[in-house]
Amino acid sequence: MTTKNDALADWVEEVAALTKPDKIVWCDGSDAEYNAMIDQMLESGTLMRLNEETHPNCYLHRSDPSDVARVEHLTFVCSKSEEDAGPNNHWMDPVEAHAKLDTLFDGCMQGRTMYVIPYCMGPIDSPLSRNGVEITDSPYVVANMKIMARIGTPALERIEREGTFVRGLHSTGDLDPEKRFIMHFPEELYIKSIGSGYGGNALLGKKCHALRIASWQARTEGWLAEHMLIVGLESPQGETHYVACAFPSACGKTNLAMLIPPEQYKDWKVTTVGDDICWLHLREDGRLWAINPESGYFGVVPGTNEWSNKNAYDTLKSDAIFTNVGVTAGNEPWWEEKDDGKEPALDWKGNAYDPEVGPAAHPNSRFTVPAKNNPVYSRMSEHPDGVPISALVFGGRRKELAPLVYEAKDWTHGVLVGASCASEMTAAAIGGAGQIRRDPMAMKPFCGYNFGDYFAHWLSFGSKSDKLPKIFHVNWFRRDKDGKFMWPGFGENMRVLAWVVDRCEGKVEARETPIGFLPNPEDINTDGIDVSMETMQELLSVDLAKWEQEASDINKYFAEFGERMPETMLSELSKISSALQSKAA
Repeated sequence: MTTKNDALADWVEEVAALTKPDKIVWCDGSDAEYNAMIDQMLESGTLMRLNEETHPNCYLHRSDPSDVARVEHLTFVCSKSEEDAGPNNHWMDPVEAHAKLDTLFDGCMQGRTMYVIPYCMGPIDSPLSRNGVEITDSPYVVANMKIMARIGTPALERIEREGTFVRGLHSTGDLDPEKRFIMHFPEELYIKSIGSGYGGNALLGKKCHALRIASWQARTEGWLAEHMLIVGLESPQGETHYVACAFPSACGKTNLAMLIPPEQYKDWKVTTVGDDICWLHLREDGRLWAINPESGYFGVVPGTNEWSNKNAYDTLKSDAIFTNVGVTAGNEPWWEEKDDGKEPALDWKGNAYDPEVGPAAHPNSRFTVPAKNNPVYSRMSEHPDGVPISALVFGGRRKELAPLVYEAKDWTHGVLVGASCASEMTAAAIGGAGQIRRDPMAMKPFCGYNFGDYFAHWLSFGSKSDKLPKIFHVNWFRRDKDGKFMWPGFGENMRVLAWVVDRCEGKVEARETPIGFLPNPEDINTDGIDVSMETMQELLSVDLAKWEQEASDINKYFAEFGERMPETMLSELSKISSALQSKAA
């Protein structure tokens, strides 16, 4: 298998000359190829087969202990201008970056096979999808890309028809952390990654292409590439609304994507279109239509259990590749809070489990699994037109400030709401618990260009249509004076989503406040949960003094972007500050 696309053929030849592999394999994306990769890794010890009776077709991979997560400090956006990368990215001059990496790539595939993986991000026949080719020396990457994207012959045929593709060059190198870099060259639609076998650093179709490079493509071409789940909400009347939601890590993203409605909403149907990434295009009807560019899930596994997220738990029972989890004596995968009554025998490094040494599963241990394993997988995930989005929802983890839910006053205000998103760090995060990390649109690690320009691109949609989605903000993490969560979360979040749907349909009123439209407490259904009307009033309150301080903090954050910061956003923030001061007077 080769290609009729001269640019692709020339690039593969150029990379082979640099990396000097023993042989070159063009991946066809077949099940037979996947099984051959699995067998090869089982033989080499790269993978372990897990219990076939309890977890058929499931495998365990243990990565190098120095290579267990994304490395933001080694991830660069190499635009020609440092200003274009912005203060939200690490920048390196592209000429210098290519030279540095090509030195590391020189001869790095000697004794190895070079795999060429044509892939399509999004349904193979969708005009909203985009093409890519990843070259790698890792069979682990080939197997995971088979799960996460549409790879092989159909993708190559699309590339040959359209002629365009994002190039991604990856090698595990020698896994030396001192020689580990993930470089993005947006003007060239090129990604180079070396020294890591970890998913987000090695599966270049995922964050590298589908967010960092795609966000640059999207601004150029007039669409949006976002770090958002897409969920379908079908009412008892048969009306379906699709909602796209952006949350920073540790804010319940997977739980919401696969939400199981509580008893009071058993007549509603919730389906998952996507759990992580959303590409939004403005169509002829004036609405934003979304696709999930991925065909699989690559998620954090600790905390997944039958009671908190049964759909996610059931998704992982077959056909999954687990990375850095523990193992029971019965050779079943194990992780913290699995709550299945079993105990780990080995930890994620393969050593006898000792709780004094550390957790059985690495806190960032992962699963890769086909999206179709999800019991509530939406058949619309493969629809070439995508799905029309009724609402965009931003969120964060704030124990005091943000109400349970509020609605932006209009598109411009909604962009400000998304741009000012923040979360209190958990204890595991660098910097310690309680510190606020600004994470606009949950895109801080993933936006491939200057946030000031990114905000301006979002704002530009406001003048293009009067049928754009409503924008909301949610916060499941408010705490009372004793430090206890005030809202039960998980499946009960359906009650908030039902209010969002009611607002989209114009069925319920809301009260205007300086920060946006808030529900009347009685309009959030609390039947069957232990949440008093007094608690609801507190959850839906606005502390004017704290919000004045928040507005001031947002203003300081926006100042980081200097002249690139849109005046429209600063004006919108100033209006809110004035409204807060006026209300407090």
